[in-house]
Amino acid sequence: MQKIIYVLFGLGLFFAACTNSSTPPDLVIEQPRTKVSIQTQYGEMLIELFNETPKHRDNFLKLVKEGFYDSLLFHRVQPNFMIQGGDPESKGAVAPDYWLGNGNTKDRIPAELNSKFIMRQGALCGFHKGVGHQPDKSSNGSQFMIIHGQALKAYQVKEISLKNKVNYTPEQIHLYEMYGGTPQYDNTYTVFGQIIKGMNVLDKIVQAKTHRSVDPTLPDRPIEDIRMIVNIVEK
Repeated sequence: MQKIIYVLFGLGLFFAACTNSSTPPDLVIEQPRTKVSIQTQYGEMLIELFNETPKHRDNFLKLVKEGFYDSLLFHRVQPNFMIQGGDPESKGAVAPDYWLGNGNTKDRIPAELNSKFIMRQGALCGFHKGVGHQPDKSSNGSQFMIIHGQALKAYQVKEISLKNKVNYTPEQIHLYEMYGGTPQYDNTYTVFGQIIKGMNVLDKIVQAKTHRSVDPTLPDRPIEDIRMIVNIVEK
């Protein structure tokens, strides 16, 4: 009889352990990343947003749902660097040589710097006017950049790493070698997404002729307006 009691007691402990440990405590289940589509006359860029930067992700998605970005311009285009958009002042007819880039929503987004995400080609980043103007590295409430950059040799990335005190993994160095980017600005701007399809569209946009290419006193705004339509991609 005593044996039976011990057996039953042991079975009870076994089943209780199974019930309580169905999900190991160290198992992290990654949530799926939300994707957005940015459409222009040059085609579509499909971008994945990072869950690790929730403030930037949620702010961006809120504005997308409101239709905030629709018909805004990519008002600044710099080959081998980036394209910039999201200035609310770019909606509507404004003079072609009008300097854009000062518009904003009421809020700034606190910096969410994460060493996992680098400013490789296709990176979606929050915008600010540099650490001299924005020492807390917080982002403009609506404006964003998509990095273009240029390919780099491994030794160049390592030199930048030493200068800026940023540690790169071998994989990150390889990404800069393969695709290019702007490592000199890592740990300065929040990277909150990445193009996963449509990099050729980015290449076309950065080749657009700008007013500055004609007259260096004018802005880097494309002569032909490049407007965007932004939508959340349904799962």
